[in-house]
Amino acid sequence: MTSRSRPPFGAARMTFGVCASALITACASSAPAEKPVTPPAEAAAAPTPPPAPPKPVYGTFGIDTPGMDTAVAPGDDFYRYVNGKWQDTTEIPADRSSMGMFTRLAEEASKQTRELLETAAKSDAAPGSEDRKLGDYFASFMDEAGIEARGITPLKPELERITAVATRKDLSTLLGTTLRADVDALNTGQTTTERLFGFWVAEDLNEPSRYAAYLLQGGLGLPDRDFYLVDSPRFKEVREKYQQHIAVQLKNAGIADSDAKARAIYALEKKIAKAHWSAQDTQDVAKVNNSWKQADFASKAPGMDWAAWFASAGLAQQEAFIVWQPSALSGISRLVGSEPLQTWKDYLTFHAIARKTSVLPKAFVDAGFEFNGKTLSGAQQLRERWKRGVESTNHAMGEAVGKRYVEKHFPPQAKAEADVMVRNILAALGRHIEALEWMSPETKARAQEKLGTVQVGIGHPDTWRDYSALEIIKGDAFGNAERADLFEYHRNVAKLGKPVDRKEWFMTPQEVNALNSPQQNSIIFPASILQAPFFDPNADPAVNYGGIGAVIGHEIIHSFDDVGAQFDAKGKLANWWTPKDLQRFKAAGKALAAQYNAYRPLPDMTVNGELTLGENIADVAGVSISHDAYVMSLGDKPAVTKDGFTGEQRFFLGFAQVWRNKFREPLLRRLLVTDGHSPGPYRTATVRNVDAWYQAFDVKPGQGLFLTPEQRVKVW
Repeated sequence: MTSRSRPPFGAARMTFGVCASALITACASSAPAEKPVTPPAEAAAAPTPPPAPPKPVYGTFGIDTPGMDTAVAPGDDFYRYVNGKWQDTTEIPADRSSMGMFTRLAEEASKQTRELLETAAKSDAAPGSEDRKLGDYFASFMDEAGIEARGITPLKPELERITAVATRKDLSTLLGTTLRADVDALNTGQTTTERLFGFWVAEDLNEPSRYAAYLLQGGLGLPDRDFYLVDSPRFKEVREKYQQHIAVQLKNAGIADSDAKARAIYALEKKIAKAHWSAQDTQDVAKVNNSWKQADFASKAPGMDWAAWFASAGLAQQEAFIVWQPSALSGISRLVGSEPLQTWKDYLTFHAIARKTSVLPKAFVDAGFEFNGKTLSGAQQLRERWKRGVESTNHAMGEAVGKRYVEKHFPPQAKAEADVMVRNILAALGRHIEALEWMSPETKARAQEKLGTVQVGIGHPDTWRDYSALEIIKGDAFGNAERADLFEYHRNVAKLGKPVDRKEWFMTPQEVNALNSPQQNSIIFPASILQAPFFDPNADPAVNYGGIGAVIGHEIIHSFDDVGAQFDAKGKLANWWTPKDLQRFKAAGKALAAQYNAYRPLPDMTVNGELTLGENIADVAGVSISHDAYVMSLGDKPAVTKDGFTGEQRFFLGFAQVWRNKFREPLLRRLLVTDGHSPGPYRTATVRNVDAWYQAFDVKPGQGLFLTPEQRVKVW
């Protein structure tokens, strides 16, 4: 649920996030105000859990009772109670590093998209039409024999440009040509790029009626600066294998002295990493709001020939930028001016290969999987070619694919029913705001004003993106991928100086995720997530509200989390809080961060409560307002009991079962360092802050998840 989610799952900080953990272990609690969560084997004796329901409903949309472990008391380990047998019996596919509800839907969406693309490839559509472009792009990617026959010939022009670099000005010019629109810090939460700098065009933080050009730190081949700088056994192993990987790819390209060059490339990246901001600081919108005039760059970030860089990037006419991490930009620029030209040329050669590995011959693909798939993520088998082709086509022409996906797989009834739920949950938050005892009338009025301006996008955008300027050539997989990246870059640059499109989408309809855009104050729910186990327009309302309802609540709350609460009703970065109210809000966030800091998914790693704070606020408040909306939706009628569970119980069971997920350990370790979402068991455990959950399952003192009413964190 990102509301800003990170790769490898598609979403950055504000996305709903599909990063749910497979592992639940003991929590080494350091917070004196709460009892640590313990695994079932260590849980204290508890009251007899509710009986198992009389019959399973597996295979229909509802509660997956065979996946439950009712030998565990809900109050001791709610994740295990709802998902224990699923956890024990589910195998992660060999080509995956995780498996869960998001993964299941993503696999289904991928199969559906494959059918659409294969149909387009066989359709003999008119040249230049979207169907022809989609079919030709996918068919070209699937042409392994053709790609193998061309070898590295498509890459040679870029390698020749790198070889021709003779001066620092040449280097700056070349670096400018590599800039692409490949980050989005607030909508999808994508803040990392292996290009030297990340570029993004969005509403100005200080004046949302106009677009701003944003520059972010980049340049690393590993996921985060910690992979270079932290001396843990795991990171040391990854660093060694990364240098081996660099050498292998250079050898594959026929480059001599690959081992020595790999060591030099890694050493340069480590220097870049030392200049980088942490993931936590990168999320601090107060710190990142730094406006630089183009004329300021030479003095504030010496080293780069900025005039040459801006000219080659096509940004010479852009007068101002928002620099997300100023000291990182300055540090990287110094390295451009000081490190040996040959090292930079070798660095650029490797990254040119890394960016296009998917459309190079098999030797490159296999080496890429060995490191990025196995070492970094733990996958055991390369994904089938068609799956990678679907992903590449989605990246290149996502809304063109989405238009066809919606036509075939998104019924109008789903959109209508989801819209009703959104309106109910928005109304529930309005009631929550009015009932807050700690918030002043002044701040409540501004919160209600912001709530009233939330935009809602369900299923798909109102206006589809125009791909007529994108050239796709059948048989040119490498060129198609490069032209698609350039098309997206030019589309973003073209926004500068034009009126802001407040209806733009930042996810495709076939993406299993959801999103909150703080600058638009909008929430987006793509078509693919509006299906079981999250949602079915004909299903039990309790399970719908526990599933997609909690997703909806989560995204709405992102407008009011630790980041969203810093934006006003117009999407401007502005303080609308009274000092006393803001102090209380931050105190609640601090208490929630302490609660999550106590969770230990791995023996040597804990959840980072500060890094994950926004997502945790959205979880606890989102499930609370969705629960209230569910109760309101019943009117004066009592909820019926189904399959042995009350409506209240089914709501919370529906919430918990969407968080079932198993991760391979390398990926889990990576996400604990880089991702803003807590692992699944602890996202599920947010119910311990919700009074209604205690009543639904008769949770008692002494049980593992029990918190006294005073210890329960209530943010909204």
